[in-house]
Amino acid sequence: MEQFQTIEKLVNSLRKLPGVGVKSAERMAYQILDMKKESIMEMIDAFESVNTISICPICGSYMENDVCPFCSDSQREQDTLVVVSHFKDALAFEKLKSYHGLYHILNGSLNPAKGIGINDINIESLVKRLLDGNIKEVILATNPTLEGETTALFLSKLLDKYQVTISRLAYGLPMGGQLDYADELTLNKALEGRNIIRRD
Repeated sequence: MEQFQTIEKLVNSLRKLPGVGVKSAERMAYQILDMKKESIMEMIDAFESVNTISICPICGSYMENDVCPFCSDSQREQDTLVVVSHFKDALAFEKLKSYHGLYHILNGSLNPAKGIGINDINIESLVKRLLDGNIKEVILATNPTLEGETTALFLSKLLDKYQVTISRLAYGLPMGGQLDYADELTLNKALEGRNIIRRD
C-alpha cells in the first residue's frame, strides 16, 4: 500500500530540515498525526509567523520589527564590532554576559566549492558601518573551519585599509582538556594564540 499523498508531502517537507532522513521524517509525520488538533494549529501558527521575520539592513541580524534588538539597544558599546557567520553565533556571545558591543552577521561563509562568494554574504553593509567612523575594533569571530578561516582571512585583508583594530578569536585547548588528547590543529591554534605572561 502506498503512503497517503498528504503524509508523503509532510514527510518530504520535514526532510528539508538538516539531519532529518526519510525514517526520521516519517516518525515525525506520524507523531504529528497523533497530536491533538489544537497542538497542530499551534505548530502551523508558529511556522506561519516565521514569515514575519526579516533581516536587519544594518547588521544582518533577524528582526521582528523595523530595527533588530542589537541595533536598537542604546546601552551597547558603539565602538566594538564582533563579526560572526550566523545569528546563532551572536546568541552564543550574548550568553557570556561579558560582551556588550555590536554585532555584524554575515549570514554565511565564503565557500568557493559551493559557489558562495563575496557577493553572497553580508559584506557590503559591514564596509558601510566602518565608513561611519564609530567602530574602533572589529573582532573576527567566524568558525574555526576551512570556510570560517577563509572568510576571516579575506575580511582581515579587506578591512586593513580602514582605521580600525582587527582581531581574531583565539582558538585552542578547552578548559579541563589534556594535551595528549588534543589534535594537531587544536594544539597549533593554542600555540599561535598564546598569551604573554611576562616580557623581558
